[in-house]
Amino acid sequence: MPRTKGSKDRPKTTNDYASQITEKQEQIATLNSEIELIQKEIEEQKNTLRTKKAVLKKAERELSKLEAKKAAADQKATEEAKKAEAEDVLKKLLASGVSADEILEKLK
Repeated sequence: MPRTKGSKDRPKTTNDYASQITEKQEQIATLNSEIELIQKEIEEQKNTLRTKKAVLKKAERELSKLEAKKAAADQKATEEAKKAEAEDVLKKLLASGVSADEILEKLK
């Protein structure tokens, strides 16, 4: 025996368009309010990001200044150490009886 087409359990469609319209309008209103809330949160996050980037940039500038100062201090300390070492060598040479002219020749 052939089967009948369609389901007998299918609900009957009602033409209550007014209730469907109000449901959709409520859904649209809630979605719009959620979108506005998300946009506000995004703006707040953007502002936070801008401030964090500004702080980061400032910290990076300060770091580069400190690194430059450290490099200058290290170079100065190295030069002073070389100078002190040269003075020690000079004193030893003078103490051992080497003349000043011979010391100058060795330095060149």
